[in-house]
Amino acid sequence: MRGTLIFAGSSCPALTGKICENLGMAPADAELSQFSNGETSVRILTSVREKDVFVIQSGSPKINDTIMELLIMISACKGGSANKITAVLPYFPYSRQSKKKSHRGAITARMLANLLGVAGVKHVITVDLHASQMQGFFKCPVDNLHAEPLIARWIRHNVPNWKEAVVVSKNAGGTKRVTSLADALKLNFGMVTTDKKRGSNMTASMIMNHLDGIERQPFLESISNQVRNNSSGPENGTAPADNGQPRASRSVADANGSPRRANGPLARTPSHPRPHSRAQALSQASTLSELDEESEPDGPEYNDQRAHEVTHGRLVQGHIVPDDFPSPATSAADASVIEEDPMTMSHASSFFAQPHALGGSGDAASSDEEDEILKNPKIEHMITLVGDVKNRTVLIVDDMIDKPGSWIAAAETVVKRGFAKKVYCIATHAVFGADCLEQMQACDCIDAIVVTNSYPIREDKARNASKLVVLDLSFLLAEAIRRNHYGESMSPLFLHMGD
Repeated sequence: MRGTLIFAGSSCPALTGKICENLGMAPADAELSQFSNGETSVRILTSVREKDVFVIQSGSPKINDTIMELLIMISACKGGSANKITAVLPYFPYSRQSKKKSHRGAITARMLANLLGVAGVKHVITVDLHASQMQGFFKCPVDNLHAEPLIARWIRHNVPNWKEAVVVSKNAGGTKRVTSLADALKLNFGMVTTDKKRGSNMTASMIMNHLDGIERQPFLESISNQVRNNSSGPENGTAPADNGQPRASRSVADANGSPRRANGPLARTPSHPRPHSRAQALSQASTLSELDEESEPDGPEYNDQRAHEVTHGRLVQGHIVPDDFPSPATSAADASVIEEDPMTMSHASSFFAQPHALGGSGDAASSDEEDEILKNPKIEHMITLVGDVKNRTVLIVDDMIDKPGSWIAAAETVVKRGFAKKVYCIATHAVFGADCLEQMQACDCIDAIVVTNSYPIREDKARNASKLVVLDLSFLLAEAIRRNHYGESMSPLFLHMGD
């Protein structure tokens, strides 16, 4: 490509070398160094006048140094009269700080976008932004490429019986990403959720029994109120109370035999005359009971069994424990302290998610926040698996792997509670903070860890991780650079190519 220069940042020289090799050119010369006090120094050693310049820089353990280096390189090229400067960021730094999480928080990703614009960037190429809305932070065009076609191709070629696999999200915030991959591969999908606000002394069986009682309570109370009001209403001159049409929540088996929620027999009848005597009320209740027991010959069968696709488990310090495992709060509590009765706790505080400080959309917490909550030894959590994974391969998918807690918890849930056959942890960005890779490598429930080389992985870590599989993004990024230079459409890069 004539009139094009590609500069490599210090964070990913290996990836830049592969990209240049695919394009049939060599990286441009630049001298990157630091002064004794830590200041970054950049010298461009080739002419950039009227050239199309691409600066490749990703994240690294020294993320702030790499960001400053990127900004200085862009500014140096701008001062050298470059025609156009494109920042290629396989991993966009600070992407998890794309919204205010508190009233005095900062939207750091937007600030970084502004810094890139001030430095002189005219175009940005990145891969799998943590939140796609971040493209609106920039005043220049942004190409947010996806590693999904590359991951889907690897699954089709390397996962045995992949057509029977289930794609699972490890939190509620990643469901859109999971359903996209599931639709591309035409697979079923599921979700694992962790309840972060649960009574510490409530076991899974206690919670489910309480929920069963809540489901049956409205129907029983409606019949009882009808009998009570109508037996004393007309005779005493009191009008019977109108409680509305009672509805019963039930499970119905569909054509495939999978339970689903449906309205009970009361919802199937359009209207019911209000009884005016105790005998009429009892007669109506008996009739409704008979209708409940009847089933159409060719229709679905009604039953009161809970859907089997929802599996619950107890989570203590980030690991699945048996139902008879002692609660950490109970064992550590002082005998003089009286714990609240979980059955008398407010439903609003016991069974609904914790509200966000700024009334957000309910996005899942970041991996750092998830791990801090899961590792708390004084708090027991309830983890829920939605979906049937029994004797199937499970693909747990997210955009990055930073902390191991939520990944290990999801893998143990699908294996120990859902009885999955194999588990693949798949992500685009392999951040692997602290000993994350070592912990996931040691987890018996994880069979493979599939990532891309968008984020540099230390060689000693990769060498000791037999479960680690690294996919190469250099072809995708090289083609994006070529198309950007020649003004061609980027749409083909988002398509899933056939085998």
